Amino acid sequence: MNQELNVVVMPNGSLQLEWNITEELIDKSTCLLQEEIHQRYTADENDWLLFIGFCDKQIALSSSLNFWRKFAGDFTRKLSMTPELSNLRHNVNVPAEPDELRQHLESAPVMIGSEYLSNEVLKSVWDGMNKAFSRAIQSYAGTVEEFIQTCRPGMHLVGRVFFHLVENKDGDLPFAFLATYSTRLDRLGKSKHLPLKHALQEYGKNSHELLKLLVTVHRAAGRSIWIANLLESGELFHPMAWTAKEAFMFLKEVPIYETSGILCRIPNWWKASASGATLKISMGDTQPSYVGMDAILNFTPKICLGDAEMTRSEARQLLEESEGLAFIKNRWVVADPEKLKQVLDAYEKAEMLMKEDGISLKDALRFQLNPEKFLSLHAEDGAIRVENGQWLESVVQKLLHPEKITRAELDSGFKADLRPYQQKGLAWLYFLHSLRFGACLADDMGLGKTVQLLGFLNALKIGGKKPEGASLLVIPASLLANWVSEIQRFFPLLNYYVAHPEAHHSKTVEAKGEKALNAFDLVITTYSLVQKYEWLQSYSWAYVILDEAQAIKNPGAKQTRIVKKLSARNRIVLTGTPIENRLSDLWSLFDFLNPGLLGTSKEFSDFAKKIKNDSSGYLRLRKIISPYILRRMKTDKSVISDLPEKVEMKTYAALSKKQVALYQDLVSQIQKTIEQAEGIQRKGLILASIMKFKQICNHSDQYLGAGEFEEKNSGKFERLREICETIYEKREKALIFTQFKEMTEPLGEFLKSIFGRPGLLLHGSIPVGKRKGLINKFQSGEYVPFMVLSLKAGGVGLNLTEANHVIHFDRWWNPAVENQATDRAFRIGQKKNVMVHKFLTRGTIEEKIDLMLEDKSRLSNEVVAATGENWITEMKTEELMELFRLEIRN
Repeated sequence: MNQELNVVVMPNGSLQLEWNITEELIDKSTCLLQEEIHQRYTADENDWLLFIGFCDKQIALSSSLNFWRKFAGDFTRKLSMTPELSNLRHNVNVPAEPDELRQHLESAPVMIGSEYLSNEVLKSVWDGMNKAFSRAIQSYAGTVEEFIQTCRPGMHLVGRVFFHLVENKDGDLPFAFLATYSTRLDRLGKSKHLPLKHALQEYGKNSHELLKLLVTVHRAAGRSIWIANLLESGELFHPMAWTAKEAFMFLKEVPIYETSGILCRIPNWWKASASGATLKISMGDTQPSYVGMDAILNFTPKICLGDAEMTRSEARQLLEESEGLAFIKNRWVVADPEKLKQVLDAYEKAEMLMKEDGISLKDALRFQLNPEKFLSLHAEDGAIRVENGQWLESVVQKLLHPEKITRAELDSGFKADLRPYQQKGLAWLYFLHSLRFGACLADDMGLGKTVQLLGFLNALKIGGKKPEGASLLVIPASLLANWVSEIQRFFPLLNYYVAHPEAHHSKTVEAKGEKALNAFDLVITTYSLVQKYEWLQSYSWAYVILDEAQAIKNPGAKQTRIVKKLSARNRIVLTGTPIENRLSDLWSLFDFLNPGLLGTSKEFSDFAKKIKNDSSGYLRLRKIISPYILRRMKTDKSVISDLPEKVEMKTYAALSKKQVALYQDLVSQIQKTIEQAEGIQRKGLILASIMKFKQICNHSDQYLGAGEFEEKNSGKFERLREICETIYEKREKALIFTQFKEMTEPLGEFLKSIFGRPGLLLHGSIPVGKRKGLINKFQSGEYVPFMVLSLKAGGVGLNLTEANHVIHFDRWWNPAVENQATDRAFRIGQKKNVMVHKFLTRGTIEEKIDLMLEDKSRLSNEVVAATGENWITEMKTEELMELFRLEIRN
């Protein structure tokens, strides 16, 4: 079993290290380095990044750890290149350049917590490395040079010698070179730059000091024949005029000089990646005759040198005459002969493709992902740049910015009042429908993906826009109750059919075939039943819609293969789980959504291996998939203003078969005894029965008082897993309230299996003195994913604002008590939007009392608050039995 060390970005922007199982072989050097990194992280969470910045770049690491090694490596490189670092010591502050931070952000790989990564997070990490170095050097007795050498042997501080290259107005010798050195700091802490020849005069009688000054030059001369010759001839000590060829030779060796400790001042155009030869391919300038992934786009290849376009003949002529640099349109550009030849080869291949009457949109997007493979050639990074043409870019911009899309129309049959961001989501779905593209609605949990999808189905029906045939919704079995409830609440006129053996329909649609299905707008089934019912697989659906689409993340699973074979004119997936956590999940999702967009499994696997050390690949990948993914987070500025500070939602669960049997048996028992009971005896019987119903609704084993508390025997446990899996993927925290102390331990063990680590339990038996320690641990920076609290012990006096989610596993049926518990997370100082999940089992006393609490005309909160559950004992026997009776609906 191989373990790979990964970096996780937490919701607050901090970084944590986690071990993950991997199928890849890990060599010994990687194992040793991972162990040392983890040991340093465990010892001090602040200093490990500084350590990996000095680590050997040749030792393979996970893509996430490799990204942070590169980021930290940039810091240590700039640190070592800081002038006068030996004198500055702990007072140094290595600046983080905004452009460099942006480039790092764009090149970030897929990793857990990608969505939390931002310029602000990178800046904070950079500042942390400044502080880490300051602490380390303050406690180090030796010189800065010695400290750097202990961290990374062979790494050198920048010396006092500088190389300068500037443009010269002389046509034959268009560049000027000068070597300078900085004088010692004066009393004001300032130094001057003087031509290097002055050092011969200053240190003429002190050869030791001269050699000390020139140590970086001698180091560079050992690696560069060019500098060795200039040093030996003495030319290095004098200004020189150079040809373009000489300047090109110098510029290519700049990395050698800088790692030797010489700072180089060179023209900005050399640093700009766009300054060299590139093949620019523009795709989709004009709108195709029809839409969809098979739409044929026009495309135009162009040879560019910097910003200047060139014909093929001009490029060939330049290739013959090139000295590495070319002066075009009053500016110097890089004309590297090798790269120019690659661009010419790519241009000819692209021209051949152009003669084949265009390229499909799917192939155009795959081209952007891996242009070198598409053109069957090997080219340097950046040699081929694929851009969207005018029409395609206008489409992409609308998809990336839904506020630019015209609002979708809804009719009076749709009962929800959509928030502004939900209206944009609906418009986005409808726009993708008009283009015949698959859509991934990946909004954060609690932002209303279900209601947006129902709005979309309503918009399709208006004015005969509904596609021919029914659409299929595939969901986890535990979500059936939730979907049915949301449909009845928000779109009661939707003609739907639940393809499930427990739906108890009066007619069997599957026996009547295709015509019967055509009468419905939506057929709802589960991931397991779509494998079982062949009639679902043989029908040609208008849409296939997947909820909790992470169910198909394993491309080799039978469930995934069957779902992908379903025939549909278009597809939508809904998921609240971050989809940029793992590359393999991304491929499987898009293989369903827009098949072929990311190539075959093997092609994508090869691409994934390649981009592990090619940061530009992640940018290309995001550019391709981003238009088809809409993910808004609770913390987004465009969303947070639309949300209340507490988002409360009802979470429905269906009883398991065992729970149904126990529930119905208890109803039968009560019916026989309640009519004979009177007064206090009747009241006691009712209250005891309510307690038993609550226990059955929680878990059959709680009612029976024994058992392993298996997930399959509780609908609530199944729903809890789905919610907490998403919470874990986002590394958020949750409070789980139950009114039963005996449920805290089974819940804690079950949640431990989901989060892969223990949480905390707080109930009445925990001594008051220990409770503060539990609270402090939950509130700390350590990732403690959950706390299970008994409602009485955890309902008052606690401040648990680290929680993003509050889950009421069972109901107190007193809104005041529940709100008081919720406010443990939602307190003064809470900076997060809190999601409140109130669990209800469908058709049971839980759901019925919840409906009564909502109906203010039947029951007031004041009565409930004053009497607890005693008001139920005052009900007539007929009303009481109706309340207790299990109601099984379609």
